[in-house]
Amino acid sequence: MLIPRTPEMSITRFQDKGGIVDLGIKGKRVLVTGTGRGLGYAIALTLVEEGAKVAAISRKRENLDKLMEEIGGTENGHYAIACNLAEEGAPQKILEELNDNFGCIDILVNNLGGTLDIVDPLCSIQDWRDIFRFNLEVAIELNNLVIPKMKELGWGRIVNICSTASMENNGPVTYCTVKAAFLAYTRCMGRVLAKDGIVMSAVLPGAINTEGGHWEKALKERPEHVKKYLEERCPLGRFGNSRDIGYMVAFLSSNLAEFSQGSIIPVDGGQSRHFFSQ
Repeated sequence: MLIPRTPEMSITRFQDKGGIVDLGIKGKRVLVTGTGRGLGYAIALTLVEEGAKVAAISRKRENLDKLMEEIGGTENGHYAIACNLAEEGAPQKILEELNDNFGCIDILVNNLGGTLDIVDPLCSIQDWRDIFRFNLEVAIELNNLVIPKMKELGWGRIVNICSTASMENNGPVTYCTVKAAFLAYTRCMGRVLAKDGIVMSAVLPGAINTEGGHWEKALKERPEHVKKYLEERCPLGRFGNSRDIGYMVAFLSSNLAEFSQGSIIPVDGGQSRHFFSQ
């Protein structure tokens, strides 16, 4: 569920002693994957509010049409592609299309991911490959395609949307394992890219209530379970929302994140077990 948006909510309108904060991403070209709904949708909206031009990718054209209508479409410099990025060769084709019709990518937000409903810890090797492709391999492939130009320009931001499951047993074995690998990749690559003016970081969302997501369904089908979860696991007594993630991504995409190479940032309201003292 997205919180209402008003001009006052733009990060650049938060004031400090020095005046209005400038994220320095106005006019930057951003590629956000998985923008059909939920986190990706909110991330795209937040970056647009900060003046960025967004290229959005989702498997469903109708979801992209809704987003493009909300942000002003191609007339405002944005771009949308309906595509299944997990298909072999899809990332290469997408980047070629963007280079021809949108421009080089300054900021990449890797938001593609999920369990694919694979929950059996003794699943097939093909299931493992599918999870790896969906949650990590596509991101690596996209990164490899955009990093050379970022190096040439001496500036770039890559934000990987990971999960608190990367640091604790909080989901299917396959999902937790691959997300942990994504985290290690981010940390290592952040160091490698630092000298080139590129900042790679990761955001670890906690329990976020999104439209059509797990917790929205649970609220309808298992309200007592949700009540117990909020009481025992969420210090704030509520779920996060998509904008909580969008704001952190905007910061990590900005000039203000210049010293955040390889940073791993949980955005979970303190609910993750790895923060709890025993």
